Amino acid sequence: MTTTAQAAEGFGHARYTYRLRLSSTARAALEAEWGRCRWVWNECVAKSKAVHACSRATGEKLTCGPAQLDKMLTQARACTPWLAEGASVPQQQVVRDFAASRAKALKDIKARLPMRQRAGMPRWKKKRQADPTLNYTQRGFRIKDGRLHLAGGIALTVVWSRDLPTLPSSVRVYRDGIGHWYASFVVAARSEPLPDTGAVIGIDWGVTETATTTSDAHDLPHAQHGRTAQAKMTRYDRMMARRRPKKGQPASKGYRQAKHLRAKLHKKVARQRQDTGRKWAKSVVRDHDAVAVEDFRPKFLAKSTMARKAADAAIGATKRALVEMGRKHGRAVYLVHPAHTTRDCAQCGARTKHALPLSERTYACTVCGFVSTRDKNSARVMLVRAGLQPGWC
Repeated sequence: MTTTAQAAEGFGHARYTYRLRLSSTARAALEAEWGRCRWVWNECVAKSKAVHACSRATGEKLTCGPAQLDKMLTQARACTPWLAEGASVPQQQVVRDFAASRAKALKDIKARLPMRQRAGMPRWKKKRQADPTLNYTQRGFRIKDGRLHLAGGIALTVVWSRDLPTLPSSVRVYRDGIGHWYASFVVAARSEPLPDTGAVIGIDWGVTETATTTSDAHDLPHAQHGRTAQAKMTRYDRMMARRRPKKGQPASKGYRQAKHLRAKLHKKVARQRQDTGRKWAKSVVRDHDAVAVEDFRPKFLAKSTMARKAADAAIGATKRALVEMGRKHGRAVYLVHPAHTTRDCAQCGARTKHALPLSERTYACTVCGFVSTRDKNSARVMLVRAGLQPGWC
């Protein structure tokens, strides 16, 4: 039997994110810097659209790459004092980010990918819709006396919840949807090997339980964080619906408050899911030398009747946390192709003739007589396909 199981390798860089405590002066400076960067982005969008229109009109192949955009930025800073007041580093990074985004969109168009799979062309960043985000390379910031100093004379107070392992190569300062500011540093990741245990584990993703494993002690039940918060979420949705402004009119204070409460609750649920997934991944990696996990892509569940429960399980985020934790601690993580894992027998390898309905939760092999719960059988199949257990006869 052919298998697409593969070991996850490589661990180059990692992000360390910290909360920022801003004074009114620092906040105003960051927002002014973001206003300049947003203007640069929108100018890049306008330049791209103009080049595209000219190419279609004349039939010539015109380019709008980083070199042309850098020249445009240099000219704009020379003739616009307001733009020159800001630091050049974040503005240059905006040009780099725009060029990368445009190149990805053109690559997808050239590859003739379906519209739903393409990366869209860069769009305008509107003042009241785009959250501020500023990128600084190593020459645009420094850490002195526990404070983060950015180019342009902006000093920020960082809540150092943990130490940086090495000197960062770049930092991204951004504001999330509920108004909190963060600094995200990119550092060279260091492997932290754990002692060998001699144990292996197979993992199957599901909906009744988020993860079913070959070890009963490491099964991950469905936490239902979203369902717990659903009553409050519905209440905030109704508040927004009652206070929604008419088209063309500014939002009222009550609408903005309801929107903030809703975003705050969304953030809380996302953090709960992330915390649950990371803690479970750490326990799995700590207790096992090798992990065989189903390479499950839950996109198709978004169109099924289980969409809400599957989204609340956060299978994709939990799988990413498991792979990252395995890389960090030097464990072998095998991604096993999910095809026919529910139809194969973990004992003898026989395959059922028909797909099992979801209502059938017990797997019974008609060849060898092996009986097991459906998800436990699939978890054992992961081990066999990854070569971590003796193969089928």
